[in-house]
Amino acid sequence: MVLITLGLRALLRNPFRSLLTSLGIVIGVLSVIVLVSIGLGAKLLVLRSIQNLGPNLLVVIPGSVTDSGAQVGGGTDTTMTSEDARAVRTDCPDVWNASGALRTAAQIQSSHANWSTVVLGAEPNYLPVRDWHLARGGFFGKEEEEGAARVAVLGRLVVLRLFGLENPIGQYIQINHSPFRVIGVLSSKGQSPMGMNQDDMVVIPLSTLQSQIMGVTYVGVILAAAISPDRVDDAKREIRELLLLRHHIPPDGRPDFDIQALSDIAHTANRLSLILTVLLALIASISLIVGGIGILNIMMVSVRERTREIGIRMAIGARPRDILVQFLTESAALSFIGGLGGGLLGILSIVAIRSMLDWPAPIPWEGTAVTVFGATVLGVLFGLYPAWRASRLDPMDALRYE
Repeated sequence: MVLITLGLRALLRNPFRSLLTSLGIVIGVLSVIVLVSIGLGAKLLVLRSIQNLGPNLLVVIPGSVTDSGAQVGGGTDTTMTSEDARAVRTDCPDVWNASGALRTAAQIQSSHANWSTVVLGAEPNYLPVRDWHLARGGFFGKEEEEGAARVAVLGRLVVLRLFGLENPIGQYIQINHSPFRVIGVLSSKGQSPMGMNQDDMVVIPLSTLQSQIMGVTYVGVILAAAISPDRVDDAKREIRELLLLRHHIPPDGRPDFDIQALSDIAHTANRLSLILTVLLALIASISLIVGGIGILNIMMVSVRERTREIGIRMAIGARPRDILVQFLTESAALSFIGGLGGGLLGILSIVAIRSMLDWPAPIPWEGTAVTVFGATVLGVLFGLYPAWRASRLDPMDALRYE
């Protein structure tokens, strides 16, 4: 305890120098905590956007078409139909609901303004599949779908652009110069994993988009929801077998569709986010190493300046182990104080990032504790050589040192 007290007193003799030495550790710990928090926030954003698409969702997209021997790309084939979506909904035991959908870009006009957005044709069960709700009004049903009715449900951004704060329910908009009556407003969904603003969209009956706007009979995607998370793989297998049968493709043939499970996308996003967070932490750790080098430098200077003091202590009975412990205490105190300061500044910085940037940056409490502990250990390691040098001084040579 006496040795620890002596070490701390030595630091207080030069408080400004001690503060500057700890500053490198402060910056290192601050960088690690903030960058890890930013990486975790990015992971939360990605997972949140995936979950917003709907629970246990499976996305069936058309395959690619071949043009002059070249593959044009996935999603360009036109072999999927509303009948396929209906079959998936009724003939796959592990699928509790499914909806076909098709989208295009169009200019939307109201009596006040106009706006270019996405028009999505969907079936009446689209919202349950997507776990999406209405903010006001209603959604179209089977009667509107079968009759290709001109009704529309607007996203929140479209409402803002076309009607401002006015209630759009019951009013009319024009899609490609055709009048549609607004019957509902969707709740806010935000960004999708592909970067699309899901609030910037108009939803109309699929049959209306097919027959009156695009003049086609195919669908661009089938969205299917498995009955539970642990049945997603079974649902995926059932959809594959059903569509192969309906499209007359042999089991060993090349499918004209592709099935993607959002759980797989979430798993991949999880791994990528983890790699990103680790890389950010490693980059920030370079600052910690620089801070440790600063402690090594200042402890070497301290040993040189206090050579005569060390000689006196040895002459009156101090053992080499006592000198070693004293200098290790000083380096550990410098790094521990710097770690605590960096941890506190890191937490305050995360709070500021949350409020100023609206970024879901969590405070990594365990990571903060580990980083502060690691910074202290790093300080001890970098202070080990100067402490060893001090403990190996010859008392007679130290007493003669000027």
